[in-house]
Amino acid sequence: MIPMKLLCISLGCDKNLVDTEKMLGLLGRDGYSFTDDEQEADIILINTCCFINDAKEESINTILEMAERKKEGKCRALIVTGCLAQRYRQEILDEIPEVDAIVGTGSYDEIVSVIREALQGETVMRIDDVDRLPAVETGRMVTTGGHYAFLKIAEGCDKHCTYCIIPNLRGKYRSVPMEALLTEAQTLAEQGVRELILVAQETTLYGVDFGGRKLLPELLRRLAVIPGLRWIRLMYCYPEEITDELIAVIRTEKKICHYLDIPIQHASDRILRRMGRRATQEELRERIAKLRGEIPDIVLRTTMISGFPGETQEDHEELLDFVNEMEFNRLGVFTYSAEEDTPAATFPDQIPEEIKESRRGEIMELQQEIAFEKSESMIGRMLDVMIEGKVADEEAYVGRSYMDAPGVDGLVFINSGGTYMSGDFVRVRVTGAADYDLIGEVCDEPAEKDAEVCDESAQ
Repeated sequence: MIPMKLLCISLGCDKNLVDTEKMLGLLGRDGYSFTDDEQEADIILINTCCFINDAKEESINTILEMAERKKEGKCRALIVTGCLAQRYRQEILDEIPEVDAIVGTGSYDEIVSVIREALQGETVMRIDDVDRLPAVETGRMVTTGGHYAFLKIAEGCDKHCTYCIIPNLRGKYRSVPMEALLTEAQTLAEQGVRELILVAQETTLYGVDFGGRKLLPELLRRLAVIPGLRWIRLMYCYPEEITDELIAVIRTEKKICHYLDIPIQHASDRILRRMGRRATQEELRERIAKLRGEIPDIVLRTTMISGFPGETQEDHEELLDFVNEMEFNRLGVFTYSAEEDTPAATFPDQIPEEIKESRRGEIMELQQEIAFEKSESMIGRMLDVMIEGKVADEEAYVGRSYMDAPGVDGLVFINSGGTYMSGDFVRVRVTGAADYDLIGEVCDEPAEKDAEVCDESAQ
């Protein structure tokens, strides 16, 4: 029998991508083959996002588009999973009759049985307890090229920020058992993964739910001994939860990139309180100073929200001053999105969209100046770069340094007539800067050994 072809569309964040890869692993072992052509697909699977309004619209439009493809092509089952499915399960089935199955965020490990039922003509809704931790103990299908992969170390969140719907969609904070993570990381390394990127709604609280204390430092130390891994990168570290022990592990374990993603969201204490954030501006300053004092070459990425309800011009200017003074290496800004069923959506002092966008533009213009100056300051320095691929029709490659997370940060363009594969490491001298990206040339000296990272300052 010819295996059925499945098209999978994964939307949203890297945490959602891990769920997608685990579903693909289960389906591959059940005999499905995969296609990128919706006209050839027997089954279409969409893993959705609805964190903010733009993501919600993208998910809905994708479902509608694939519903049309189902009418035109050979598709026998249209499956919707993820956050939008969890949140609007009945509305999707009522409004889009082409959808055959809905799978919630706590149920993706049941995807094989769901599809079997859908292919038998049943309309399936599989929504388990949102606090359930899906159990996928077998391998997953890595879709990031094979040289880097995300490791989701926890699910859900207990913070309940007033603008965020995630606790409703993903449940309470649940850490993945450490031994399961170590086994998964070992398997990924054996498959050729060189960079492991730790993700969760919040990575810094790993272990508190079953260990009674923060176990991220211990997890990092145990991951660092896995052969084959070259870089370990940390994302989504809430600044108020970053301990001295964690800083020490980042400083001393040579495989851990001197890079932290620390979502801050604002700098006005008044707005931070309205957001339900735990840190004050003074505490943020102290933590950033501590990180830079202990790890001078650390690269800090953050995100901000513009136009939160009640944000005054004075609050906005305070945020601008903070961004200007802190000089983050990487910074992104979202305009506030009023999400139903969140406290902030009910606040009376909502900000007009044009003001949100204007304030976002001012922050990004300021950050652009900071980022470009930091790129220029790198000229003449040496960096170890992981090759991502070759530039078409040129004797040049593109890669990333420890300063750059995939998909959100810059790139390094390397002039070289050599032959490299994705995942190879080369030593590069930076010769130029182009906005957020760097330009360099391969040096004669080899890249550092697997257990080491570049110690050049990124300041």
